[in-house]
Amino acid sequence: MRRWLGRRLDSISTGGWLVGLLFFALSLTPSLIPRHFAVQGVLCGCTFAAGYGIGVFLEWLWNFLELRWPNRRVARWVGRACACGCLILALAFLWFSPGWQNSIRAGMGIAPVEARQPWFVAAIAVVPAALLIGLGTIIVSGVRSISAWFARAIPPRVALLGAMILVGIVTASIGNGVVARGLLYAADRFYGNFDRLVGISDPPPSESWKSGSAVSLVDWQTIGIDARVYVEAGPSSDEIADLTGAPAETPLRVYVGLRSAETPEERAALALAEMDRVGAFDRSILVLIMPVGTGWVEPAAIDTLEMLHHGDVASVAVQYSYLTSWLSLVSEPDVGVETGRALFNAVYKRWHAMPAATRPKLYLHGLSLGAYSSAASTALYDILDDPFDGALWVGPPFASQTWQSATRSRNQNTPVWRPHLGDGSTLRFANRGADLDTGESWGRMRIVFLQYPSDPIVFFEPAMLYREPEWLSGVRAPSVSPLLNWYPVVTFLQVALDMALAQTAPIGFGHVYAPQDYFDGWVAVTAPQGWTEESLATLRAKITRHGDRHVIEGGWFRENQP
Repeated sequence: MRRWLGRRLDSISTGGWLVGLLFFALSLTPSLIPRHFAVQGVLCGCTFAAGYGIGVFLEWLWNFLELRWPNRRVARWVGRACACGCLILALAFLWFSPGWQNSIRAGMGIAPVEARQPWFVAAIAVVPAALLIGLGTIIVSGVRSISAWFARAIPPRVALLGAMILVGIVTASIGNGVVARGLLYAADRFYGNFDRLVGISDPPPSESWKSGSAVSLVDWQTIGIDARVYVEAGPSSDEIADLTGAPAETPLRVYVGLRSAETPEERAALALAEMDRVGAFDRSILVLIMPVGTGWVEPAAIDTLEMLHHGDVASVAVQYSYLTSWLSLVSEPDVGVETGRALFNAVYKRWHAMPAATRPKLYLHGLSLGAYSSAASTALYDILDDPFDGALWVGPPFASQTWQSATRSRNQNTPVWRPHLGDGSTLRFANRGADLDTGESWGRMRIVFLQYPSDPIVFFEPAMLYREPEWLSGVRAPSVSPLLNWYPVVTFLQVALDMALAQTAPIGFGHVYAPQDYFDGWVAVTAPQGWTEESLATLRAKITRHGDRHVIEGGWFRENQP
């Protein structure tokens, strides 16, 4: 029995189990977003498989370099002891994991997890770990078979290297060219059909100034459910007046869907024509909105702006994708840039030609991938002689070049999660809307990046695979768990998964931005006239949170949809 057990243990890669169990244990530590036990189980299984693969490779490399332990028997038992130590560590981390998850949940006001959760995590982790290790075993077997075939004609080590390169190219081609593209195509078809079919029976709006009405230039059937919420759910003049206690106008909202015209330029031209039809350039405030990937425009963002300016606002949004933002971000981050540039160029040309004294103030806005596209829609040197008035970019993705450049240019001794740039007269970063002020230190153009420190869409970095991110070193943001530490590979996988979960956080955390923060952001950016600090505070206090809905005192509310 002892010999049989020894042979079984010898057949298992000690390095694989050692690193795999270590990664499994570390993946149980907290990250930015609290995780359900099923999601935690999948993460643990994937990290175990990643660690197992790394351990097997390191063990193979040791043998390939013909390195030897002084005493193989002692080395074998030392390896087994280390693997057992990692197993004990994994069990201990499983035991502590509910407390770690609850430390994040308590800060976000979420109910604690159950004490039995670790057993579910361990059971679920077996499935992805087995699948990924099995896939890796197939790839390794392929390398060995091809290497043996090559070795008939060339030296064995050259044959092995050639086999690794060949299998690597084939695997990458299949993974990226077949599997990834196939999944993206399927997702695009699914979301496209969802956008087209859901709500298709809803009648078009009867009001002539709404996009999709009988006299509109935009066909109601070419805009999806997200666009219809934006067009139909806007407050009326009476509702705004009741809320603010002052006369108001009904805001104008223009939307052009992805199916409304063939090309970005044609969609931008259609948006401009629709704006002319409804009189958008006659309003005091004009906002160019880039929606999130699915075409969604966050109600809290536009509702609060319309309240602050008593409805004297015209906004226009143009859809560029059907995919959710995080999926678009990792697959095709520039998908909305062309649309953003086409819309900005078309509207800016018209706006620039108008008399400065009578034209509306021009602002840009975007959330998530919309912030990425909006920030890339214009080059500063093209507008230096006549700049737009400002921008509110919320939850800018880590891939945004504008955001990266501004963050890198921050003043010394300011943290990466809340940078200060120059004298702050043009561009400011805020973790909460309350971080912003409306003093005279602002300049002609006012640009705000609103970003929560717990938002993985903003703070994910591919380099986390091998390097600690700056936002984890030095002074840490209050909303980031002090128990969150960086571990190679593991933290990369944790925060990558957090991106997919970013919109499951409660309002005010992760990628779910609160109405109050939009409100404060627009106050700082647009400097609305006719308000005192007391009246602004009163209006802000009327914006409350109730469950999963943004409720606005006065009887009207907006659904909070990712």
